Amino acid sequence: MGNLFRSEEMCLAQLFLQSGTAFQCIGQLGERGLVEFRDLNKGVSLFQRRFVGEVRICEELERTLAYLWAELSKASLQVSLEDGGRELPPLEARQVLSLQEESSSLRREVQEVSGNRQSLKTRLSELKQYQAVLQSTREMLIDSPPRTRERSIEETGVGPTLPTKLSLVAGLIHPWKIEPFERLLWRACRGHVIVNFADLPNQIEDPETGENIRMAAFLISYWGEEIGQKVRKICDCYHCRIFTYPCKEEEEEILQSLQTRINDLNTVLSQTEVYLSQVLAKVRRTIGPWCVQIRKMKAIYLVLNQCNFDVTGKCLIAEVWCPKSNLSDLQRDLEEGSTKAGATVPSFYTLLPTDSDCPPTLNRTNKFTAGFQGIVNAYGIGKYREVNPAPYTIITFPFLFAVMFGDVGHGILMSAFALWMVVYENKRWVKESDNEIFQMVFHGRYLLLLMGLFSIYTGLIYNDCFHLSLAIFPSAWHVRPMINQTMQLRHTSYVMLDPTLPRVLDGVYPFGIDPIWHLAINKLTFLNSFKMKMSVILGVVHMTFGVLLGMFNYTHSGSASHLPLVLLPELLFLVSLFGYLVVLIVYKWLAFDAHTSRHAPSILIHFIDMFLFTSSPGNADLYPQQTTVQTVLLIIAIFSIPLLLLGKPLHVYLVSKHQRGAYTSLDEESETLINAVNTDMEIKSESENTVDVSDVFMKQAIHTIEYCLSCISNTASYLRLWALSLAHAQLSEVLWTMVLRQGLGRSGLAYSVLLFAAFAVFAALTLAILLVMEGLSAFLHALRLHWVEFQSKFYAGSGILFLPFSFTGLDVETLSPPSPHL
Repeated sequence: MGNLFRSEEMCLAQLFLQSGTAFQCIGQLGERGLVEFRDLNKGVSLFQRRFVGEVRICEELERTLAYLWAELSKASLQVSLEDGGRELPPLEARQVLSLQEESSSLRREVQEVSGNRQSLKTRLSELKQYQAVLQSTREMLIDSPPRTRERSIEETGVGPTLPTKLSLVAGLIHPWKIEPFERLLWRACRGHVIVNFADLPNQIEDPETGENIRMAAFLISYWGEEIGQKVRKICDCYHCRIFTYPCKEEEEEILQSLQTRINDLNTVLSQTEVYLSQVLAKVRRTIGPWCVQIRKMKAIYLVLNQCNFDVTGKCLIAEVWCPKSNLSDLQRDLEEGSTKAGATVPSFYTLLPTDSDCPPTLNRTNKFTAGFQGIVNAYGIGKYREVNPAPYTIITFPFLFAVMFGDVGHGILMSAFALWMVVYENKRWVKESDNEIFQMVFHGRYLLLLMGLFSIYTGLIYNDCFHLSLAIFPSAWHVRPMINQTMQLRHTSYVMLDPTLPRVLDGVYPFGIDPIWHLAINKLTFLNSFKMKMSVILGVVHMTFGVLLGMFNYTHSGSASHLPLVLLPELLFLVSLFGYLVVLIVYKWLAFDAHTSRHAPSILIHFIDMFLFTSSPGNADLYPQQTTVQTVLLIIAIFSIPLLLLGKPLHVYLVSKHQRGAYTSLDEESETLINAVNTDMEIKSESENTVDVSDVFMKQAIHTIEYCLSCISNTASYLRLWALSLAHAQLSEVLWTMVLRQGLGRSGLAYSVLLFAAFAVFAALTLAILLVMEGLSAFLHALRLHWVEFQSKFYAGSGILFLPFSFTGLDVETLSPPSPHL
């Protein structure tokens, strides 16, 4: 099979890069995305590697750009992908110094201007708050007592007559803090304060958050310095902004002064905003290309940290995994990188053996097959050169989904939505949408399109379109003979279809189910039997196909002994039991017609009798010698179990015993050799080739038990096709009968409004329940049938994904630089 049906053939190559050209060569490989580098310094700490200093410089530049990016975000300036400079080469070492100076200069300039702007905003907010407090509290002092006067003990009750000065404190507080603030002031000062509150007419901007908040002004009158200290401490506890309250004579002058200063600050702030916007515009033009270049440079140095130097220190050695079909491209990229660096001798590679290493798995995809390959990879990455289930999933997955979702109308809606995404797949606004759910659906648009098309096909077979039948061809049933024999039929909406009546059935409907079954009382009984047997047939065929695909894995891996010892008993067990069940279903369909079906024996009873080695007297045989055939098939299935259990372990035991005998003779001959190193190598080789037979037996025992039990449970699991198909049809019937038909059942102008409302409800429920919820349910069930029932028969899914070194994903990363705190 070609690369479509199994992963790409990989090669392990060793790259020899000159120290002066290594940066350009790896950069060229990153542009193409051909190879996956292996880390040759796994035992070396990240902080002890050769190019750790260059990586730190890149991270410092990233932090600088992250700050600039944050300032652009605050100013609501966005950098598009076109500003990112996709085609720019990676930043070289000689360009780093100039970029550091320019980026640092921009950062200092932005920090200085932003700091000045923030200081101006804070000062302006304070002045506006002070002005609002004075304007809100000036009415509170119209009827207030004089600022200084003598009070007697009779007036105050606090002691002898003492000269005191009335002090005032004004400030701002959140409205929800007023009640506890006033209560605490009264209790702490023992009532020797007078507090007045007034809501500000306009909201005040918070200088820290920039949000407009509602505040209240307060004016506190108190006597004595000790009480004044308590008042200030309580204001600090409630985070109140307090201001010095001026004298009555100075109030107007201070208000005018405040207004003048506010106007001056607004002028300076507007000029600062203009200058900052100019600086940020300059940053916006350069930050995109800088991000791409720095990310590419950092990626190259991280790869260089995975390489080793030779003994001379002038050549870097790297090991890469590369698809065999891209070896010529690898050499071409190495030569181009050497040419860009001005080297006269190009870099080159040599191939290494891969016997002891497991190569990564690469399954090439396009925009059509990517969704199906994603379904397979979600189960597990395939082993190297293992059969890839994705090509078969392209057909089987949408078909099994459609068996559960079969409806022409629903399939058309799903196909139309998928087709819309396919038509507009190259639009920028579709690719850059921030909606994660839409992006997930968009990546599976071709999968969704096939699911809709297959749903139309199965809907035509079921003859179901929003629960209405499609009379594409004339019905094969004739109602008039039933009316003549059953006069009550004239007064009923549904009929009991009986094909045994004379002149009722004339031939077979050309395609799918006859539309008259939608008017039959016994429709559910007919569809139950049809869909249940269809589910069993599809399930057994699907599982058998999965077992047969294991043959390609065995033949490709050179395990020819697995064909008679593993594949053959698995196939015999499955076909002898459940393949025979499918044969019984098909034979009964062919052997009995409508007139003889009442005397047809039960397949279920025959299947049970097969396991009990008996026969039921009341259940006639389907064909001659049925009991003998069933006994032989059951014996074959029983004897395939010990063959599956013991065949592979015994074969491994015999092979390992033969190898041990060969190694023993080699050891006897090695005694005559003078070189003791060769003897050690042979003993090491013998220990490496020794196989633990008990471990193989335990794994095969687990596999045998799991396979035999799963054949039964997996066959029953395919009955979900029958259950979900009936559930989908019944939900469609409920929506049609209970919603839309109620609006269509009456006429008149008044009922046209009811029809409009009924259609709106019907459309909304159809989209929400039948398309979204039922579609998701059928998708998950089809996913389970492929993962558990199908892929488990041949697909291990224990491989390693091929992750090539590539700059492709860096364009997206430029839109989200790392945090400056990292």
